[in-house]
Amino acid sequence: AQVGRDFEVHQPQDKVLVTVGETLNLNCTVSKSDYPGPVAWLKGWGSGNKTVYAQKGSFPRVTRVVNESNTDFSVRIRDIRPEDTGTYYCVKFHRSVHGDEVFRHGKGTVVSLHGSALVPSMAAAAVVLCFLLGLFIALCMYKRKHRGKAESQCLARPAAMSSFSRIPLRCSVGSPSTPSKVLDAGTSHLPSQQSIKEDNDIHYADLQPLPVAPQHNRSPSATCSEYASIRVAAK
Repeated sequence: AQVGRDFEVHQPQDKVLVTVGETLNLNCTVSKSDYPGPVAWLKGWGSGNKTVYAQKGSFPRVTRVVNESNTDFSVRIRDIRPEDTGTYYCVKFHRSVHGDEVFRHGKGTVVSLHGSALVPSMAAAAVVLCFLLGLFIALCMYKRKHRGKAESQCLARPAAMSSFSRIPLRCSVGSPSTPSKVLDAGTSHLPSQQSIKEDNDIHYADLQPLPVAPQHNRSPSATCSEYASIRVAAK
């Protein structure tokens, strides 16, 4: 407080912590009520100060705690916002021929946001992070499932071949001294098992799938290839 000419401005709050959206109470009293000149609240000091409350004018978010009092000039500021942080001064003005001049003022109250005001923004960041993490996991699972489905199709094809299904094959028979003969197992008549056993010229027989037209709608990862090779020792 400052004292001079028996006049005192008492601003007891040094620091005030407040949360966004709450109501801020700023306390100020003066020692005398008959000294001419208005009382106002300023945010900041010097050329950059801003009038928060004055006895004349419109201040929608600011109201007096004790209306019509000549000694209590405490005020309430509703719906605190981040830009409301700063130092507030209760100021007594003196009327002169030059207009209202600063006569006395309080020591100032520093207003800052409480740590809990950061919780909503932190919660929002956590929600966004969880969403992105869940999206990443879902994408990985989708790719893994798609890859597993393609692999299962490749594995299913050899299994089907072993279930006595008819597959067009090309048979090559021959010996090192004679050219190989190519027969279509689906259209040609192969020698009987007995005749094959009696033929001393047969050294080997390779069974391979006949060429088929490429399927353009199949992805590279789903491409499969199989072949069978049978070798028979000559007598």
